[in-house]
Amino acid sequence: MKRHEAREKAIQTLFQIEVSKLEVDEAIEFALDGMDSNPFYEQLVVETLEKKDEIDELLIENLKNWRLDRLGNVERTILRMATYELLYVETIPDKVTINEAVELAKSFADEEAAKLVNGVLGNIIKA
Repeated sequence: MKRHEAREKAIQTLFQIEVSKLEVDEAIEFALDGMDSNPFYEQLVVETLEKKDEIDELLIENLKNWRLDRLGNVERTILRMATYELLYVETIPDKVTINEAVELAKSFADEEAAKLVNGVLGNIIKA
């Protein structure tokens, strides 16, 4: 599983946990649907959840004219995972993380979501 695919699966897993309150193991099994897992994928899922409160605080500080609870579930999930990656995965350049998050927003939401994701993540790396 390449990193882009791992990110897609991680978004699907985190989204499932957010909206259906599945346990982590159940959500991982559902998202993988028989595929082999990947350490990067599991890291994104587990550690994004572990650091959710800290990530949410940072997102709240960097949302302009928006509240975190008013964002769509997809946008919020992408922002959380990308923020985790920006803060804690030092081996990936910030630009790569942001570009991947924008592409995920385009795939799972729309162009407006992609602009929002780009803007918020841009604010975070400037801070």
